[in-house]
Amino acid sequence: MQDDVELRHHVVHGYRRAFRLAGRGPALVFLHGIGDSSATWAGILPALARNYTVIAPDLLGHGASDKPRADYSVAAYANGVRDLLGVLGIDRATLIGHSLGGGVAMQFAYQFPERTERLVLVSAGGVGREVTPVLRAVSLPVAAALLSVLGLPGMRAQTRLALGLLKRLGTDLGQDAPTLLRLVDALPDAASRSAFVRSLRAVVDWRGQVVTMLDRCYLAEGMPTLLLWGSRDGVIPVRHAYRAHDAMPGSRLEVFEGAGHFPFTADPDRFLAAVQHFIATTRPADWSPERWRELLRAGRPGTAAGRPDDARNRAVERELRDESERSAT
Repeated sequence: MQDDVELRHHVVHGYRRAFRLAGRGPALVFLHGIGDSSATWAGILPALARNYTVIAPDLLGHGASDKPRADYSVAAYANGVRDLLGVLGIDRATLIGHSLGGGVAMQFAYQFPERTERLVLVSAGGVGREVTPVLRAVSLPVAAALLSVLGLPGMRAQTRLALGLLKRLGTDLGQDAPTLLRLVDALPDAASRSAFVRSLRAVVDWRGQVVTMLDRCYLAEGMPTLLLWGSRDGVIPVRHAYRAHDAMPGSRLEVFEGAGHFPFTADPDRFLAAVQHFIATTRPADWSPERWRELLRAGRPGTAAGRPDDARNRAVERELRDESERSAT
């Protein structure tokens, strides 16, 4: 097995989509976070390709995929994943999503439950409003102009110094300094920066995250779900992991003590072991349209006749009352 999983390309709807594909067996789809690419999974894919078909796309606007002026919402990304899997002849898969990719994985499971076998959500977005102030600032109207400064001579060295300082100060964000520097390097041109900002604004504004999955996560009943988080995540706080775990029936939660926003980089062996154990000890979701209708008609646990019952599922209901405008279609 080669250490490098080859990057391939296919044109879908007129846009070139880049993706990594290797192995044979049940399908695992890896979805990266905002500003990242399939390269983020380089330390994970070869080991899993021994027993599974691994697919890791560069989402549109990221990596080696095209970067058009397009729809970069989580729903559009979920559609793009479906279409790529259609091109590859893959009917069902376990989705493993990090950060924005975790939100896309949840959206995929909501839109296409019949095609989803399991969910592995890694430091996933879409659970609570909180997110690092850095991303909130980048969502502002002046962001594109500010990001263009990154292309000036000497700015990479300045960025390296700033991230190094965060690390030396022991901040949570500093835990991921080398990875964050790689993400800055992935914004070398105007097209990349524009796609990054459009993707970010679809999910974050100056107040924080603007979409939530909590209003529909009860539909995950029967969907094997694993939540993996770093205890020192400086981008999306670990309390979101506990919130999602409470809200998703039957989910499992594992927290990587001392890890930041990229637990699969901080401890790849543990990450691999957790994912492999989860897959080995769960059966693929058996989606039923009848059961789906029953869940929809019953509504969220803790609701009756359209009115929340504060005696049940308090944490979820409080979150929804506070942020009722946040919903992904």
